[in-house]
Amino acid sequence: MKTILLHNLKPRRNLPSERGLQPASMHESQAMLKRHKCRAPQIKTLLKLVVLFLFAFALRGANAPAADATAALDEHLKPLLPLLGKTWKGEFKDSTPEKPNFDVMRWERILNGKAIRVLHSINHGDYGGETIIVWDEKKHSLAYHYFTTAGFTTTGTMELKDGKFVSHELVTNNSNGITEVKATSELRNDGSFHNKSEYLKEGKWVPGHEATYRVDAKAEVIFK
Repeated sequence: MKTILLHNLKPRRNLPSERGLQPASMHESQAMLKRHKCRAPQIKTLLKLVVLFLFAFALRGANAPAADATAALDEHLKPLLPLLGKTWKGEFKDSTPEKPNFDVMRWERILNGKAIRVLHSINHGDYGGETIIVWDEKKHSLAYHYFTTAGFTTTGTMELKDGKFVSHELVTNNSNGITEVKATSELRNDGSFHNKSEYLKEGKWVPGHEATYRVDAKAEVIFK
């Protein structure tokens, strides 16, 4: 029994396929490592390009809605196109450094380009409102509805005359006795937007608000 065991335990010769296996594997590993080291700068460059591509794609996606908005806007609303996708901030004529009086408004395309929404707030939300502008086929004019934080509403029409937007609206439930408003607005050559209005109050037309707006990306419409 012992002889058989010793016979079974004697060293066996390496098979031809086993001889030289380890050295070959080491050479292959070293070669692969060298190839990876050589490709490392290329991989880093490729990763940078991928990051830049993704960043550019994200920017394109962020700007895409504005581009689509201009392309899909109703033909009758296109005179208002320069106002869309922007936030405007304007100081009223009676504003002073000691007592600032300002308005912030945001113009947006809605309803697949069939309407425009204007949100605005005065003095960080002391007062504000929302306007929806559409094309009214029966009136053959731009028409709008205005809803306010003060509880009153207005309905009006708007048309383009001599490069200016002229509007007339009827007021409902105004606590100050105002029943009608007329306004003239225009985009000026310097890129500003000027608006001036007058009110029909207790049967008499009186001066209303007047403000000059400029694009302000940092301004925000605020509601409390």
